Amino acid sequence: MSELSFQTFCIEFYSQHIQKPSPEVFAMFKDSGLLEMLKTDYEDLHGMGMEALMQFFDEYLAKELAR
Repeated sequence: MSELSFQTFCIEFYSQHIQKPSPEVFAMFKDSGLLEMLKTDYEDLHGMGMEALMQFFDEYLAKELAR
């Protein structure tokens, strides 16, 4: 899976996870730096299971967006 495909997959899956539209999730990922992290840390994140990835996103976004 390419980095771009992985970013799209994560946005779409997280959108379903939190029941919010994809454009809103994209903005959250972009504003928090998570979108860039999906690219720079692709190898590490791509190997995580989906449940672990969703938990990671929940925790990361809660911390970063609270600033």
